[in-house]
This record gives sequence, C-alpha cells and structure tokens, in this order.
Amino acid sequence: MTTQTILPINAEGLNQLSKQRQEPAWLTENRLKALELAANLELPKLEKMRIERWDIQNYGTAKESTQLASLAEVPASIQELVNGQESGSLLIQRNSGVVYTKLAPELAEKGVIFTDLQTAAKEHEELVKAHLHTAVKADENSVTALHAALWNGGIFIYVPKNVEVSVPLQAVLLTDDGEATFAPHILIIAGENSTVTYVDNYVSGDGDKAVTHNGVVEVFAKSGAKVRFATIHQMGTKITDLSYRRAIVGNDASMEWIVGEMNDGDTMSDTYSVLQGNGSTSDSKIIAVGSGSQKLNYTTRANHFGKSSESQMITRAVMREEAQAIINGITKIEKGATKSDGQQTEKVLMLSPKARGDANPILLIDEDDVKAGHAASVGQVNQEQIYYLMSRGISREVAESLIIYGFLAPVVSQIPLESLQKQLQAIVERKLGQ
Repeated sequence: MTTQTILPINAEGLNQLSKQRQEPAWLTENRLKALELAANLELPKLEKMRIERWDIQNYGTAKESTQLASLAEVPASIQELVNGQESGSLLIQRNSGVVYTKLAPELAEKGVIFTDLQTAAKEHEELVKAHLHTAVKADENSVTALHAALWNGGIFIYVPKNVEVSVPLQAVLLTDDGEATFAPHILIIAGENSTVTYVDNYVSGDGDKAVTHNGVVEVFAKSGAKVRFATIHQMGTKITDLSYRRAIVGNDASMEWIVGEMNDGDTMSDTYSVLQGNGSTSDSKIIAVGSGSQKLNYTTRANHFGKSSESQMITRAVMREEAQAIINGITKIEKGATKSDGQQTEKVLMLSPKARGDANPILLIDEDDVKAGHAASVGQVNQEQIYYLMSRGISREVAESLIIYGFLAPVVSQIPLESLQKQLQAIVERKLGQ
C-alpha cells in the first residue's frame, strides 16, 4: 500500500516564496522539481517500524525570523548554550531562519566561510550549487524530496585548502513556533588538508503544537581533510525528528561523527559515511536515551569504495519505560576496496520490562582481501554488578547510575567540548528521571 504524501505548499506558493527570498533561479528550479518528486515518492522504509503511522505532516509555513542584535536577546531556552560565545564563531537558527551569525575575525582572514545557507546560495553560488543535494539526493524518498523543496535558514561552512580551524564552530537550532517550518540544511565543505570541528544543538520550546523537523546534513571532506561533527538533538515530545546525515570522504581524509540522540519525541536518523577515497576513514559514535512511549529508529552506515579505507561504528542506547528502539549498523565493502577494515558495535541497555531494543548489525562484503567484524547485545542492567557495588556501600540508585554512565562513556568521553560533555550528562540524567 502506498501512503500519499500531503504537500504543505503548492508549486505557486513555493515559487513565490523563493522569489521573495531573492534566491538564484537554479535554486528555485531545484525546489520546484523536488516538490514534484515529493508528491510521487514513497516514505522511507524503516526496519520493523511503520513511519506512515508517525505524526510527520506538521511542516507549518515559512515565517520571517527577527534578527538578534546581540546574544543578550536570545530566548531563555537557549541562553545557557550561548553563554560565553560573544567572541567565538556562532550561528543561531530560530524556526524558519537564521537570526544570529558571528565568525571570528582571524578565521575570516584565512578565508573560512561560516554563514546561513540561504545567504551562501547567493554569495557563494558556485560552491553551493556544486555540492547541495549531491550527498543526500532529493529523489531518495518523499522525506528527502520535501526537505529539498522546503529547507530554510541552514548553515554553510567552507574551510579552504590547508587551513586549520582549531576552535569549534558552533550552532544552535531552535524550534519554538508550532506554525513555522523548521527544516535546516547543513552543508560543510572542507578543502584539501584542512581541519574543522563543528558542534550544534537542536532545541525546542514549550509549545503544545506538533512540529516535524526534516533536516539534512551534507559533509564533503576533500583529500587529506579532517572533519569532526558533533550534534545533540534534545527536542521535546511534540517534535518528530527526521534527520539524514551524510559525508563524502576523499583520499586520506577522515570523518568523525559524534551524535547524541536525546529527543523526547519520535526520531528517525540515518548517519552515513561514503568512503570514496583510498586511505579514507570514518568513526561514528552514537549515544541514545529513550523514554516514555518513544519510537526510535537509528541507522549508522559506512560504505567502502576506496582501498585501505577504515570505518568504526559504536552505538550505545538506553531504553526506559515503554520506549522502543531499532538500532541498525550497516557496513558495506565494495568490490575493489581491498585492504579495507570495517568494524561495528551496537549495544542496547533496557531499564524496564516494557522497554524494547533491537540491535541489527549487518555486513555486506563484496571483496575478499578485507577485515570486517560486528558485535551486538541487548539486555537488562547486570544485577551482579549492582550487588557488587552495593556490597561496597553504594546505594542501588547510585549503583545503577554508575553502570549506565559506564555503558555510555565510550561516546560521552569523545565530545570535543567539556561544556558539551557536561550538558550531555545533564540531559542523560533528565531522560533517566534522575
């Protein structure tokens, strides 16, 4: 059975919106083509879950966002996330548009670009046009097609050849208007032998209206580039989060994903590294905590094309109450990708008899001269470990907390900012009801 996609806007309205934003003709055309695709393509197929039963039609309408003159004007809901960032490189998107942008002067002098994607499409047209929607294509399914048609605000990062960005570029993406479209697109281009770390937070307000977040990340790590991408999604129960993240990794380049899936609403995410170059590497670390009656579907993928390419995937998920999670790890080694090495581990810890977790490691190997391995486990908290800690004078509650934090530590310890580590720990405590 095919589920009909309800379009939140018609072609005439989309065309008018693009003209109001003074977007280039090629971008308007791309949007209109994507909208046509969205009407005919099917929803993505999720392992053991039916996304057509999710509340994913709440796109709202694009609204103008009021610019912030300074960080003193940011909403209280994100004040803690931007404290101390007056002199750093920071971008804030609120609902349908970017409201604050600052790039450290020393980075601008080196040719680094850090701005909203809508501006970049006009001011850096050649770079954007050559890369936009080439990693996550509009025609994959109706969700990616709708994103290509509706994306707004967004983030554009370009790091020139041989430039090292030693301090992380940061962003906060906030949805607090239930009637406004929230579909940011993040596009990162790291030139040859460059280095960059990007960190962001997705946050929601206290609204009572349902919102669908349809977001896409595209990363292009050119030959020898090193990209670290850290993101924490901590949106509320009214937000359904649909996120595609994809990196194209060149010769001897490296891509590191650090993802904190801390939403309170239903979530689908696909984090994918395409190892095109010889000697390319990918390291993906995913942490997730589910609570309430959440439906969660997390997929982490690595596709090896280059010789001597390496991938590592680690996922840790904790489920409590009646949360249900499907954790997929997929390593694909193509014919000709000799000497490649793909390893993956998925582990799910369940804290309630009604919680459900399913870990699915998958290896698809089309080449003989390679290494590949996987491990997966699903289970309850180890009672012997709890009794051992209690025998040392530790209460049961503290003992359980220590075991949980030890279970999540392989990911949390890799967060590139100490403040972000503390923030993630606080979110984990909240999600675990502590």
